[in-house]
Amino acid sequence: MAFELPPLPYEKNALEPHMSAETFDYHYSKHHQTYVTNLNNLVKDTPLASQSLEQIILAVAKDDTKVGVFNNAAQVWNHTFFWNSMSPKGGGTPTGVLADAIAKTFGSVDKFKEEFKAAAVGQFGSGWAWLVVEGGALKIVKTGNAGTPLTAGQTAILTVDVWEHAYYIDYRNRRPDFVQTFLDKLVNWDFATANYAAAIS
Repeated sequence: MAFELPPLPYEKNALEPHMSAETFDYHYSKHHQTYVTNLNNLVKDTPLASQSLEQIILAVAKDDTKVGVFNNAAQVWNHTFFWNSMSPKGGGTPTGVLADAIAKTFGSVDKFKEEFKAAAVGQFGSGWAWLVVEGGALKIVKTGNAGTPLTAGQTAILTVDVWEHAYYIDYRNRRPDFVQTFLDKLVNWDFATANYAAAIS
């Protein structure tokens, strides 16, 4: 069965004024759709066509002959995770078990935001910053291009996309401003908390 562009958890204009409908439409309807289309073309009539995104990513991650398959499958997965990492009612601070874990690991939510922003801004070129669980503990990691925590045995909790197409229409070259807005106004702490609770259960 062919992969499809996943439905969004909100309307394309729902994140305005922090992310414009124009940015969202280019990012989702063009970039994300292209990854889906490319992946379908690459796995058509192969054993990979019947596997899940996660299975494909893990199966081809170390296969130098399947770089295109990995890049497109991982970008489909990463982008779907990114849309869910944001919410029209996002921002603020986490609560519950995730809030406790962040305070224990980073000292405070503000300190976490500082370290997460530093990772996102410091990612050279295209890529992602992630909050993950590894060995039961929270970590901030960054990946280049289509890199994903799945291949490192880590469980993703939330992510921000720092490819230029994620922010350039709205923020031009001001990646730090985009990341700060993500943390202050967009981050979906309910999604992150549910991921964390599942990861440690």
